[in-house]
Parts: sequence; structure tokens; C-alpha cells
Amino acid sequence: MTAAVSGLVIVDKPAGVTSHDVVARVRRLAGTRKVGHAGTLDPMATGVLVLGVERATRLLGHLMLTEKSYSATVRLGVSTTTDDAEGEVVETRSAAALDEERVRSAFATQVGDILQVPTAVSAIKVDGKRAYQRVRDGEQVELKARPVTVHELTVGELRREGDVVDVDIDVHCSSGTYIRAIARDVGEALGVGGHLTMLRRTAVGPYDLEVAKTLDELGDEFAVLPLAEAARAAFTPYDLSEEQAQDVRYGRKLKLALDGLTAVFAPDGEFLALYEPVSATTAKASAVFVG
Repeated sequence: MTAAVSGLVIVDKPAGVTSHDVVARVRRLAGTRKVGHAGTLDPMATGVLVLGVERATRLLGHLMLTEKSYSATVRLGVSTTTDDAEGEVVETRSAAALDEERVRSAFATQVGDILQVPTAVSAIKVDGKRAYQRVRDGEQVELKARPVTVHELTVGELRREGDVVDVDIDVHCSSGTYIRAIARDVGEALGVGGHLTMLRRTAVGPYDLEVAKTLDELGDEFAVLPLAEAARAAFTPYDLSEEQAQDVRYGRKLKLALDGLTAVFAPDGEFLALYEPVSATTAKASAVFVG
């Protein structure tokens, strides 16, 4: 097998498998153990999972800071231990009397800069141990509210079935936003409880379902988005002179006025590094991708 190509693999994760399962599969397909992912998806969730291969794994920590988009279905009238359909039902309260305007208004309160308490079964570490592991071990976990941004939340169809109401939503939000927490908080605000029955991530930064491949498709034809192309899509690009490129190779600061994290490229198009501003006219390396 030829040496693995550094780059990103954009996977359309199926339901019922973990993000770690997907990493293991891509390691086999790529022929390297140096594979990581930019933000997990729960087993029940489907959709865009961004993986890095070889040197591109160093890009992942920066990609985790990008915005994400989701399609989801919230069931009002039932609360679960995990705020999604994988958890055990802890309470049922009839949502039959809820009118559509009130439901839409409750979801509208989740838009903008909000303080959100993550779900207890999140991957957030509490004293060095993942919150979900503490829950599995029978511990009571209380996480602190964190600032997140929901840029847009669109409420679609409402479907009534007996005492529950299912609501389809589309969300564009900052990284770190828990869609399960939105379901929980809207359900509590309406006095009936709520949880997710479906979650599909439709985009991570610039990478959406149009460029994602299923595991079966990757098995037939393994597709890697080259490192330079991935960096140019995800960050503001800047093309350097040969002299500037040499400075980057030596890890030097650059006399550049940058607005934020920027991908810098050699004259031949090679991706060299991510640079960040340290003053109005100077930038330093945040991560270097050449030896």
C-alpha cells in the first residue's frame, strides 16, 4: 500500500456507530493509524464527521472551533436521561394542548448568544473524567452553563401523535452547542419536557453533506481532500512571496496585517502554516505543517 495522503476525509456517518468506529474504519482504509476526528457525533446521530489523515490531524483542533449546522427532530412531552432517544424515559407529560405559536415562540428563545447547560452525558471532562462516564458509573453530574451562539434556528413541521408533538428544526450554531440541550430546555420551558429523536449534522464549517462520503462509498473509492485544498476552504487564505515562505519554514514571524487565523501558502500553492495576528502589522505561527 502506498503512503497515506495527508488531508481530510469527510464522512456521512450512519446511525448506530460511534465516531471512534468511523476512525477505526478510516485507519484501515487509509493504511495508517494517524487518523483523528474534529468533534464527535453520538451513535444515534448521522451526518458530517470530519476526519484528518496524517499531517491533517494537526488541523483538527482548529476546525473544532468552526460553526456547525444540524437538522433535528424534537419530541415534546417526553423527557429522557440523555435528552435523546437513546436514554431511558424519566417523565411523560401531555403536550397535546400546546398550540403551534407557543411552540415556535419557545424555540425562538434559543436563538442568539445564550447560556446553555450541556447535557450530563456529554464528553466534557469533570475533574479529569468524561461527564458521560460519570453518569454511567451512577454519579450525579451537574455541569455549569456555557456561552454558545445559535445563529439561526428554523422551526419546520409540527406533527401531533397522541400526547406528544414532534417538531422538525434546522440549526446553525457555534461549536460547543448541544442540540439535545435545546430540546431539553424548550421542553422544560413549555412545561412538558422534550428530547431528540433524530439528529443529522449537515455541515462542519465549509464541509457539508454534498462533499461527504458514506463508509461504503469510501470502501469502493477512498477519497481524501488534500491538505492544501482543505486549509484553503476552511480558513482565510494568504499567498506568500518566496521570501515570506522561507521565513515560515524557519518559524519566523511575518510582517502581515491579518484579521484572524489565516492559512498561508507558498508561491507554488503548498500549504505551509496557520498564522495568527500578534499586532496590527505582525503575525506568528499557530501551527506549522512543513518541516
